[in-house]
Amino acid sequence: MSAADGTRTWRRTWAQSVAGPHRMVIAGALVAASLIGLWVLYTVHPLPMPDIEVYRAEGEAAATGSDLYGFTTTKWHLPATYPPFAALLFLPTTWVSLATLKVACVLVNGALLAVLIQLSCKAAGIRRSAYTAPTVIGATALGIWLEPVFQTLIFGQINLALTCLVLWDLARPDGARFKGLAVGIAAGVKLTPAIFAVYLLVTGRVKAACTAAAGFLGSVLLGLLVLPDASVDFWTRRMFETSRVGKVWIVDNQSLQGLIARVLHTPEPGLIWAVAALLTAAGGLYAARRVFLRRGAETWGVLCTAVTALLVSPISWSHHWVWCVPLIVALAAHTRGIRWRRALLVAVTLAFTVRTLWIVPHTGDLDLHFSWWQQPLTSPYPLLGLALLAMVVWWTRTAPTDGTPRRIPRPRTGRTLPQSTRTAG
Repeated sequence: MSAADGTRTWRRTWAQSVAGPHRMVIAGALVAASLIGLWVLYTVHPLPMPDIEVYRAEGEAAATGSDLYGFTTTKWHLPATYPPFAALLFLPTTWVSLATLKVACVLVNGALLAVLIQLSCKAAGIRRSAYTAPTVIGATALGIWLEPVFQTLIFGQINLALTCLVLWDLARPDGARFKGLAVGIAAGVKLTPAIFAVYLLVTGRVKAACTAAAGFLGSVLLGLLVLPDASVDFWTRRMFETSRVGKVWIVDNQSLQGLIARVLHTPEPGLIWAVAALLTAAGGLYAARRVFLRRGAETWGVLCTAVTALLVSPISWSHHWVWCVPLIVALAAHTRGIRWRRALLVAVTLAFTVRTLWIVPHTGDLDLHFSWWQQPLTSPYPLLGLALLAMVVWWTRTAPTDGTPRRIPRPRTGRTLPQSTRTAG
């Protein structure tokens, strides 16, 4: 869809929204209810937002030339864990007071959630919803209460920004100029998005994969040019210190390693996790490649890749799972008239809403002593991620119904539609 087509669609659906004001009233009511809920929670327990304090401290270290990886901040003594390039992006956070920064962070994350919902609707093929104001506004008001999104607000995280950047880039046609660059930049801020460059490579988009690699390399070189000492320190030592990020066995960690550590009642799952992570990485990318090649489903390929990254990362805090937003939208796009799919949509939405990981007692080292029936409650996201990959592999077990073998698809041009305790981290 061209920019002109998108503008015409937006104007048409906006006019329809005005013609049916009851939808805007409902959307407004949902926004008001969510704002009231947030205000009540804030009066009871103010949002600590420790990660935004870490980002600000990183920006200050970059501005003053002090040791970027030698400080700790907040009452939890949190260190910096991102590459030096991220610290350069955090420089503007030093221009305002911390109180102002926290307010701005909440507002920006709310806007980014709306953007992510619109991008998810477009990627899932429901473009009418993407340009319908009541739908986006109402979904944003409800989406705030998804546990990963809400935790992003509480911690003052940048997850929504990175997810929007990656999804926007990968949803563009394969012939789009500089496709993959945004993925590379996201990887320069936080290393895990680099797996999307691998996804581009295994699905035959070599040029886009190389562009992503160039974007990442550019971020590294910029960091080395402006912050040479910090860059050497990070790339030779700090990036391998996973203990800086946090304890792998606490319920906050919704990665495969966290699941295995809690199941085995050990703080260091070691080789067992390494083997499981390697197999999961191979299986996840295989699922992503197959769903793209056999079904032409870019959205599900991207989702499989995102879930794979979250699973194999040593630590994936629950707020990293903001990819639940495009997942829920993708499921919602294919539920019409099919009861079991509606049930699946409800189940997945509830899994990201009910917060079972926080319900079980987990103070101290109780995370290492859960009984068998508590284990699924403490690891809902990795279990859901593994189930998603298995379902995609099962769905793509047969070739397309037209019987024609599909190799690497031809790149889409710009005129064609795409197929349908812890620290700041």
